[in-house]
Amino acid sequence: MQNSMNKALQYIEENLDVEMDEKEIEKITGTSIYHFRRMFSFLTGMTLTAYIRHRKLSNAMFDLLRDDVNVTDTAFKYGYNSVDGFSRAFREWTGFNPSEVKKQQKQRLKAFPKLTFQLTVQGGAEMNYRIVEKEAFKIIGVSKKVPMQFEGVNPEIEKLANSMTDQQKEKMHQYVNLEPRQVINASYNFGEGRIQEEGYLDHMIGVLTDEEGPFEGLDVLEVPAYTWAIFSSQGEFPKVMQETWAKIAAEWLPSSDYELIEAPEISFVEDYSNLDNVYSEIWIAVKKKN
Repeated sequence: MQNSMNKALQYIEENLDVEMDEKEIEKITGTSIYHFRRMFSFLTGMTLTAYIRHRKLSNAMFDLLRDDVNVTDTAFKYGYNSVDGFSRAFREWTGFNPSEVKKQQKQRLKAFPKLTFQLTVQGGAEMNYRIVEKEAFKIIGVSKKVPMQFEGVNPEIEKLANSMTDQQKEKMHQYVNLEPRQVINASYNFGEGRIQEEGYLDHMIGVLTDEEGPFEGLDVLEVPAYTWAIFSSQGEFPKVMQETWAKIAAEWLPSSDYELIEAPEISFVEDYSNLDNVYSEIWIAVKKKN
């Protein structure tokens, strides 16, 4: 994984002044571009888009220090459609205009070096998981767009839970017929700023079913047949569940033979009566790496 990620970074580095070929990145890494983007974000704390933008602007900074380079040529070299767009992005990143680079070189220039992934020893703690094949199913319940939040209870999700009517709960109870046969939480349609804890996602509180309905008064999310990696944990809620997700992203995924599929992330807890010792599960859809 480390070698393929570094080879992908080298490909990106060699093609900063042309359009990236995502198929080539998939070929280099042996994974989907979706998985590569997610793993890059998990491991670096920034999106791939932001990394490429910063590398382009950093290279543009060095180009503009040369006497034979002008702002217009530099803007188009790094894929900007207009000088104004390039100047705005450059100014937001450096704090001054690209035309002022030579004046600033004795005071404050800025650089963004190329990343390299290096092996570090992490983990050492057991992770309990199983791999399960599941046929297509539906999640029925209530949903809304909520802000990203990594730690603690998300107040918007709490509001969503409290908004459920008795009729909706009764309808969900009527149709639930698939494991875990209880209320689950599903998150999907993540914004690009997820890793920076920015932006929004769609969140549904519901149950799993393969019934046809009708599901009047409930939202319906269709989930295709997938392979699922299901991680279980027990301890203080929501701290232990959130720590488990962090380990999945930083430790299990980089070292496993699986890659992520774009699908809802599902979680549930068995019993909230003792928040110091809660059993929980996290489901992520995966497939074998090429």
